Amino acid sequence: MLKPILIHPDPRLKKSAAPVADLSDELRTLADDMLATMYDAPGIGLAAPQVGVLSRLIVLDCVKEEGAAPRPLAMFNPEVIAAADEKSSYEEGCLSIPDIYAEVTRPAEVEVRWMDTDGKAQQEVFTGLWATCVQHEIDHLDGKLFIDYLGAMKRQMITRKMVKLKRERARERA
Repeated sequence: MLKPILIHPDPRLKKSAAPVADLSDELRTLADDMLATMYDAPGIGLAAPQVGVLSRLIVLDCVKEEGAAPRPLAMFNPEVIAAADEKSSYEEGCLSIPDIYAEVTRPAEVEVRWMDTDGKAQQEVFTGLWATCVQHEIDHLDGKLFIDYLGAMKRQMITRKMVKLKRERARERA
């Protein structure tokens, strides 16, 4: 089932998400719903706070090559356990900040540990777009948005645009 995606500014996007203590069928279903929502948007990552759930769950799939098999990942309690000194910059966007993109610099390679949908511990090194995406989504779990890496003026300008967008969408629904 597709979930509505929260649009910035929304106070839930600035809160820290709680760790997942016990993997329930409800949380597995949420992960499936989040993947469906992410693909539909379309996007390459989505964090539970973006659909109004303050749990440490992210989903991602950064396979972009035409004809390549998708690689959907659902990560419960993901954490970066190692990061390279080398940095890379990507033009990032966010489903909670539609049609806005900005260069963000992050570690080029990260090692991440998480729990999969079967409750098994997983660990993997991510590079390139995968590294950027997993860091972006983990930031969401800590109440941080990609625009928080930008200067104050640019951040305020983007926030004003989002307030206007939310007003327009509310008018369309009325």
